[in-house]
Amino acid sequence: MDFEGQRSGEEVVFVFRRHIVTAWKGFVFMLVLIGLGYLPVLMWRDMNEMYFVWAGVGVIGLFGFLKSLILWHFSYYMITNQRLRQVRQKGFFTKTVVDLDLDKIQSSSFGVHGMFATMFNYGTILVQTGAGDLILSAVSKPETVYNELEDAVHNARKGSHE
Repeated sequence: MDFEGQRSGEEVVFVFRRHIVTAWKGFVFMLVLIGLGYLPVLMWRDMNEMYFVWAGVGVIGLFGFLKSLILWHFSYYMITNQRLRQVRQKGFFTKTVVDLDLDKIQSSSFGVHGMFATMFNYGTILVQTGAGDLILSAVSKPETVYNELEDAVHNARKGSHE
């Protein structure tokens, strides 16, 4: 897999995302609009035009849900043999990228906190460096990701000492 900004000799080890439940706000937005859009149908039962209002409001809700799914899809984390890259899509026209060289990572840990996080298997990974901490929140399958990150850091250190 190639990506923009890839360095010479750099290979992608693992790509992961936040858990899909992080898109819940878009789903709730859609359900609320569908529910509220049905109120005119209930209030004016004899006016069939109100079904068009309900459908229109439902379509707006669907677009809100699709927006949250698109932002989730285009936000991801990537572990290469040289660095950890965080790409966050915050709007249709706003993207931020954070790169952290693997040899700068001093330690990392993960945690799964709460009933929903345990049920849906998502958690937080804390990556500590001399410059500060990088918090990867709501990561799907945090133990697997943590192990992949630890392996990549170990391999990067081993490669730099040879």
